[in-house]
Amino acid sequence: MTFEIQHLTAADVVPAMDALEQAFGGVAHPADTDVEASVVDPTRFYAARDGERIVGTAGSFAFSMTVPGGPVPVAGVTWVGVLPTHRRQGVLGSLMSRQLVDLHEEGSAVAALWASEAAIYGRYGYGTAAWLLSLALPRGAAFRTPVPTGRLSLEEPGAQVRETYARVAARTAGWTHRDDAWWGFRLHDPEHRRDGASLLQCVVTDGGYALYATTVRWVDGVPSGEVGVREVVAETTAARARLWRYLLDLDLMGTVRVAVATDDPLLTDLLAEPRVARASLRDCLHVRLVDVSAALVLRRYAADIDVVLAVTDRHCPWNEGSWRLEGGRGGATCTRTEQTPDLELDVADLGAAYLGGTPLRSRPVHERASGALGRASTAFGALEGAPWHPQVW
Repeated sequence: MTFEIQHLTAADVVPAMDALEQAFGGVAHPADTDVEASVVDPTRFYAARDGERIVGTAGSFAFSMTVPGGPVPVAGVTWVGVLPTHRRQGVLGSLMSRQLVDLHEEGSAVAALWASEAAIYGRYGYGTAAWLLSLALPRGAAFRTPVPTGRLSLEEPGAQVRETYARVAARTAGWTHRDDAWWGFRLHDPEHRRDGASLLQCVVTDGGYALYATTVRWVDGVPSGEVGVREVVAETTAARARLWRYLLDLDLMGTVRVAVATDDPLLTDLLAEPRVARASLRDCLHVRLVDVSAALVLRRYAADIDVVLAVTDRHCPWNEGSWRLEGGRGGATCTRTEQTPDLELDVADLGAAYLGGTPLRSRPVHERASGALGRASTAFGALEGAPWHPQVW
């Protein structure tokens, strides 16, 4: 069965949002409508229609996202969902294929998303490019060294907070720029989403801030509350230490929950005994190279690289073929070539390695020239720490 794929109009945004919530098994809440719509450009979003009814959606945000080497334009794919009545009828494939063609035509080289189900997106050329750790920490967990003294205050997130975030985001792979609309999205805190927690709080120190909420609980007369940390952003080691000491010492709490990068200094430097942090690993950003040549030129490389890549891409035929990638920390070129390939790989393998968070050697890459995979994997490594992102979009 064929379904018509159309761009949204302004009038379609709320009905599309309703359809998306239905696809995810929920119901759109009126308190979320305005903030969700504020970050949507309808011309970048699609609806699949069965007659007049919207039965599937997909779209993307025009982000500036940091990759190894600095911020670049990235399409932040989102709102991907199909009504349960219309699954397994080609709706998702039609939406994703249309989006890739349009992104290519508009000149977008890289797309990224958070996956509701990670297995889905490999079919469309996305690779898992960043990971995070979900941590549960006990209140009062000891640090290795004393915490530097400094100012701490509870404040509304103002200019200092935004400027701190902007500076950290510019050097952290996977982080996106936030304008006023995206700050509104990040700070959105309706009661129906709190699950009994307090209003969102913001603690600020020189060089950093943290967003968090507390849930008060008592078990057999013992305080056993929970601190839910939305993000900790710090420019200095002193700021990071002060913020974490504050969060871990809040009265009447028993547990602190947070998601962090896989190399976060909380684990590698601050905690005297990192084993007290109960950790689970999960995927974070999935990346798709819409234009292989342009995307590989946008990033910088941890070591010099000169490799011929034979790329397969069943959804974007313009990416098929052999490409010679030459570059290093100062820049790169990527051109078509008839040379014998050193590596044979799928476009999803390049997407997985793009941010430096998933080693290329961990992917099912076929090595045709001895040693080429190891050298390329090193070059695709991170430049300034593990990539991740603190916010689902």
